[in-house]
This record gives sequence, structure tokens and C-alpha cells, in this order.
Amino acid sequence: MTSKKSLSADVFDKLREFDTCTASNTIERFTVRLRNEGFVHGTARCLFPHFPPMLGYAVPARIRSSSAPMTGHCYYDRMDWWESFSRIPAPRVMVLQDVDHQPGIGAFVGEIHAEIGAALHCIGCVTNGAVRDLPALEKIGFHLFAGSVAVSHAYSHIVDFGEPVEIGGLQIQPGDLIHGDRHGVHTIPLEIAHKVATGAADLMAEEARLIELCRRPDFSLQKLAARLSHTAQG
Repeated sequence: MTSKKSLSADVFDKLREFDTCTASNTIERFTVRLRNEGFVHGTARCLFPHFPPMLGYAVPARIRSSSAPMTGHCYYDRMDWWESFSRIPAPRVMVLQDVDHQPGIGAFVGEIHAEIGAALHCIGCVTNGAVRDLPALEKIGFHLFAGSVAVSHAYSHIVDFGEPVEIGGLQIQPGDLIHGDRHGVHTIPLEIAHKVATGAADLMAEEARLIELCRRPDFSLQKLAARLSHTAQG
């Protein structure tokens, strides 16, 4: 597993202030990826929408729960996986691709995984599979984006880790910057993260001026067209 460089604390803290929609709109302005790429769609919903946005570096793995692992018995005893966390900058986000034919038969992440993860500076989990123990995870502020919720962990186990995974059409590499909130999950390209941090603030200011115009008693389509033209030129 190779790790990517982390952002400066200044840039990271600025990015954490923005919701995913604002960050996504800002990323579009830099044309570094197609507009139908870069985000999870259809397979992982936010289970704690009242939490503030999640921002952290991806620790990816592939999991199964429909059949027993070849070796080992305890589904959270993979010390080699836990040890690999140190290769990724903190804060970290578990990104777990459930590769079963029917994802979510058993929940891999629950109270125990969240507590161990939190001790290793992990702040949340993104998975197309299932999770459980929601009250306990909500209490410690552990973000969850999952395909479903399950009663049992069944035969949940790690198949492999340290390689790219795919969740809802989004390929995620070790160390990718994961940003999530009630709207969903996307990645912020590290190479433009510092531009996104400042660009998002400018975008919010533009939108605030547009909203202010819409609420004015003298609003007109002519003034709207002039404002939109000014925004496009800026």
C-alpha cells in the first residue's frame, strides 16, 4: 500500500467547512474530471445526516460476509489490516467494498470496529455493504455511509486491502481524500484541494449575491440575466 501526501492543516480545515454540494460545484470549475464522475451514486446512503461533513483519507479494503474466511475466526482480528492504517494520513475513513454477489448479508462495521477505528484516528466508514450498532456509533460521532443495515455480522471478513476499491461507480485509491455529508460522498482531488478551499468560498459568495437578488422586491429577469452574466465572466 502506498500513501498519498496529506494536505496542510490550514487547507484541510478550510475544506471541512463546506458541504459536499459546494465542494462538488467548485471542483467542476477546474475541469479535472467529467461531471458524471468523482462521486458515489446509488449504493451508500448517509445514516447520520445531522452530523457535520466528514473529511478524511481513504483506507480501502474488500470484504465478504456470505461465507466463512479460509483462516481465522474473529471477524475483527486482522492485525495486518489495522497496522496498515499507519500508512495513511489521519484522519482516516474506512472504505469497504462488499464483493459478495448480494452485498450486505452481514455487517462488517459495528461498535467494535468503530471503537478500534476511532482509536486509530478513523472518523467514519463508506461501504456498499451493511453496518450495525447505530446508536453506539452515533454516540461516538462515527460517520456511516452504507448500503444497508443488518442484525448480524454473519461471516464478515476482509478479503484483501491496500488496493483500489469501487463503491457506487467511484474508484477509490488508498489515501484519496473522502468528503461526505447528508448529500452523499465524493472525492476531492488532492492536486487541486488548495484551489477548492478558496474557490468554494468565492462560489458561496456568488451564490449569496444571487439569492439576495432573488429576494429583492425589485427582482426582474433582466437583473437576473445581468447577474448571471457577471457571474459567468467572473
